[in-house]
Amino acid sequence: MSIDGLQQHDVHEPWLIRGATLPDGTRTDIRLAAGRIAELGTGLSPSGARVLDADGLIALPGLVDLHAHLREPGYEHSETVLSGSRAAARGGFTSVFAMANTLPAQDTAGVVEQVLALGESAGYVDVQPIGAVTVGLAGKQLAELGAMASSRARVRVFSDDGFCVSDPLLMRRALEYVKAFDGVIAQHSQEPRLTEKAQMNEGALSGELGLIGWPAVAEESIIARDVLLAEHVGSRLHVCHVSTAGSVDVIRWAKARGINVTAEVTPHHLLLTEDLVRGYDARFKVNPPLRSREDVEALRVGLADGTIDIVATDHAPHPAESKDCEWDAAANGMVGLESALSVVHAAVVATGLLDWADIERVLSRTPARIGGLAGQGNPIAVGSPAELALYDPAATRVFGRADLAGTSSNSPYLSMTLPGDVRATFHRGYATMLDGAVRSSLEIAGHARGVVTHG
Repeated sequence: MSIDGLQQHDVHEPWLIRGATLPDGTRTDIRLAAGRIAELGTGLSPSGARVLDADGLIALPGLVDLHAHLREPGYEHSETVLSGSRAAARGGFTSVFAMANTLPAQDTAGVVEQVLALGESAGYVDVQPIGAVTVGLAGKQLAELGAMASSRARVRVFSDDGFCVSDPLLMRRALEYVKAFDGVIAQHSQEPRLTEKAQMNEGALSGELGLIGWPAVAEESIIARDVLLAEHVGSRLHVCHVSTAGSVDVIRWAKARGINVTAEVTPHHLLLTEDLVRGYDARFKVNPPLRSREDVEALRVGLADGTIDIVATDHAPHPAESKDCEWDAAANGMVGLESALSVVHAAVVATGLLDWADIERVLSRTPARIGGLAGQGNPIAVGSPAELALYDPAATRVFGRADLAGTSSNSPYLSMTLPGDVRATFHRGYATMLDGAVRSSLEIAGHARGVVTHG
C-alpha cells in the first residue's frame, strides 16, 4: 500500500482508494467524500483527493464487534474507551459494542451516556454501550432497561457478560421487557453451580493437570433453557461466546424450530485448543475456557453453515499483574481486537470454509443488524457511509507487542505467525489507521468534533 502526498492534516480530506478488491472479487477504485462513498469504478480521477494505492488489498465494510470490554469507567488501568478505540481501529473495526461490566456498571442511562460520549470524543470508532440486564450485574433485580433504551445512547443490547443471568424468572422478565423496543438479551451462558472454582475445560487434560474442570453442559444447559424462554415469550436472544459442539447442536435445533436466536463465536475459540493450558501460561486462561479440538471443528462448521451468526472478539484487557501470576490466581480474558481478522482468516478462510463475502457477513453486516446500528455494516456502494477496512491477505506477520494499540498486552497470539494484516481503516470517511500505524489521538479527536455523531 502506498499513499500519495500524505500530510498530517489528511484526515480532513477526501480520499481515492485505487485498485481495491471487493469481497465478491470485483476490482474497483473507491472515492470517499463528505463521510460517504461518493463513487465506484475503474480509472477514477482523484479530483483533489489523496490517493491510496490498494493493489492486492481486500476492501471490507468496517468491522463491527458486538462484544468487547473497554473497562471505562472504573478499570482504566486495563483499558480506556480511547485506548480500546485505538485497538479497534488497528484491527479494522469501525464500531465496537462496549460490555457493561464497568465500575459503576452500565446499568443506568447516565452511565451508558457517559460511555457513548467518551467514544464520540475519541473519534476512532462508533462506541455503542451495552446495558446491564441486572443492577450491578448482581442477578437480583432488573436494571433500568427502558431508561437506557430511550437515552441518547439508544441501547438495544443488554448483557451481564462476565456473569450469567442464572435466575430463569429474571431472564424471562428481561426477555419480555426488551420486546417493547426490539432489544436483545445477550447471555453469558454459564450455570454457576456447575462451574464453581473451574479453571479450564473439563476432560482428560484437566484431570491430568489437576485443575478443576468447566464442563460443557454448564454452557449447553443454559442455552437450552434460554432458547425455550425466548420461544415462550417471543423475544430475541443472543448467545455470547459459544464454545462447545453441544452448544452448536442446541442452537441449530432452536433455529430449525424457528426460535429468534443468534449466536457468536470468538476468534480464539475458532483457533486455539485446551492443549495450550499445559504450559500454565495465563494468557490462555479465558471464560468460557479453550475447549477440545473436536469443539473447535464443530464451531468452525457452525459458523460456516450459519448456525453461529457472527464472530465477536470478547476483547478483555488486563494489566500485567493479573496475568503474570499462578494459573489459579490469574484473571480470565484475552485482548483480541487487533488480531481478530487475521485469526479468522487462519481458522476459516485459509481452511476453505468461508470466503471474503462470508467474512463481510459475520464480521460486519450481521453484527450491525443484531445490534441495531444503521450506519454500520452496509455494503460498499455509492452513498453508503465511508466505513472501510483494507486488508492484505497475502501478508504474513509474527504477531508482537508492536501490533497492539491498546493499554494491555494479554494477547494469546504473541510470537505466533498469523496470516494477513489490516493496512488501513476509515471511519466516517477519515483515516484512523494507515500502514499499520494508528493516527494521532489529537488529530482524530479534532476531526471527530467536526462530524455528526448519532444522538
